[in-house]
Amino acid sequence: MSFQSIRDMDLKDKRVLLRADLNVPARRGKVTDTTRIDRLKPTIDFLRDAGARILILSHFGRPEGEQNPEM
Repeated sequence: MSFQSIRDMDLKDKRVLLRADLNVPARRGKVTDTTRIDRLKPTIDFLRDAGARILILSHFGRPEGEQNPEM
């Protein structure tokens, strides 16, 4: 079975929804580990260079039913 890759597509002027796990650790509103963001950057760069219009979808933390004014 073969899967289609974004490298096989014409992305010029296409809208791309990129779902990313950017639930990064933070302390006092500051990101403490950028690994997940750093690993996503090559994909974002590829899409941008291919002419795509990128929308990144993610979430931050688990609210567990409580509102957090910092968010």
